[in-house]
Amino acid sequence: MAKEQKQEFVQHITPRGENFSQWYTDVVVQTDLMDYTPVRGCMAMKPYGNRIWELIQQELDTRFKDTGHENVAMPMLIPESLLLKEAEHVEGFAPEVAWVTQGGNEVLQERLAVRPTSETIFCTMFSRWVQSWRDLPLKYNQWCSVMRWEKTTRPFLRTSEFWWQEGHTVHATAEEAQEETLLMLEIYREVCEEVLSIPVFRGQKSDKEKFAGARATYSVEAMMQDGKALQAGTSHNFGTNFSVPFNIQYLDKNGTLQYCHETSWGVSTRLIGAIIMTHGDERGLKLPPRIAPFQAVILPISVHKGGVMEKAQEIYETLKAAGIRVKLDDRDNVSSGWKFNEWELKGVPVRLEIGPRDIQNGVASCMRRDTLEKGTLPLDDLPRALKALLDDIQANMFAIASDFTQAHTRLVHTYNELKEQVQGGYAKAMWCGERACEDKIKDETGATSRNMPFDQTPHADTCVCCGKQADRVMYFSKAY
Repeated sequence: MAKEQKQEFVQHITPRGENFSQWYTDVVVQTDLMDYTPVRGCMAMKPYGNRIWELIQQELDTRFKDTGHENVAMPMLIPESLLLKEAEHVEGFAPEVAWVTQGGNEVLQERLAVRPTSETIFCTMFSRWVQSWRDLPLKYNQWCSVMRWEKTTRPFLRTSEFWWQEGHTVHATAEEAQEETLLMLEIYREVCEEVLSIPVFRGQKSDKEKFAGARATYSVEAMMQDGKALQAGTSHNFGTNFSVPFNIQYLDKNGTLQYCHETSWGVSTRLIGAIIMTHGDERGLKLPPRIAPFQAVILPISVHKGGVMEKAQEIYETLKAAGIRVKLDDRDNVSSGWKFNEWELKGVPVRLEIGPRDIQNGVASCMRRDTLEKGTLPLDDLPRALKALLDDIQANMFAIASDFTQAHTRLVHTYNELKEQVQGGYAKAMWCGERACEDKIKDETGATSRNMPFDQTPHADTCVCCGKQADRVMYFSKAY
């Protein structure tokens, strides 16, 4: 047997209460999710981090296809003239655009943008592909990376290049476009809550915070453990804002030319950051079972004793055949303690230990990562028992995050209450709808408007900021 390594595995993870930002960076780096690259703000996703993203992709892609969407691929380079067609859109993205000005030894006559988003190229193609009402709707999605030249970056949360999906759809009527916009918002809520165990607030963005070029933007907003908001996904109703400048028209059933109504919607690898900051602790990651690369890890104990490794291999094959993502850690060059630390750090939901006594008793010893509780599972019914445990972990992680979110969300009636509440949570306040109040709140507290919930039942009559008549309910919070 190879000599066991004696070095300490987890060197240091900064306590969350001491420095939440540093804790996040420590977890990202030590769990080997990504690595920094020579270009500022660009990251390389390593296998473990990329596998989490693949599993999120699968969950989303299945839902997209179940609702009639098809995947396409668009080019990453966009001529400057296309970006200029929609004035509000280009103004919103201009500070973040990366430009290609030379190809080989040739200086380009027109600059090419490295896509910050793909509305303009989709619209260019839609103007060719849509002629008649028979062509509608077009419901497309693409998986790709985009480039936004960010000034301040942080892995997964805000990077210059990031991976995402962007959906783009074209419809005959305003009603169909609005239905699509809200459908996709609901899919995002479902994936956040039921797959990632992250509770979210759904609602409409203010005009100040909406997507550049949209008529209306809706978002799902999550709360991280430091009380800050993280925008987990957005869905936009463009109306005809893009179809008019890009001339996307169709002949209706009466032979009359009509402008199309469009939507766009997207989520990105920032969801991995949301998982870390919603569930993680000083031991590292806590991964919801539905997107954990390994839902369980098997650790053979006392492998020098006959039958242990054989039984561990048998259990591995049984669980794998049952559709459980499982890892058999049969390394003989590190100690069991090293393995315990490593898999806790990586957030594997369940650790299974198999030793001579376990085999004799017909059980597998187990520890669940969400609560660190230890127990046993019967070997003769292990796939069913483990699946039930994984479901319980999934539900418990959502319950813990929901309790935290509710405990740190408060109805506020005065400006002083708002200023206090946004230091560590969401303030649910009445707002007059004026941008001046949004700007004042941001300047004086650092908080921004997050979204207006669909339930607009007022809890007061006046704006929390200016005291004027108000009929809008808005969530305010500091945010990533």
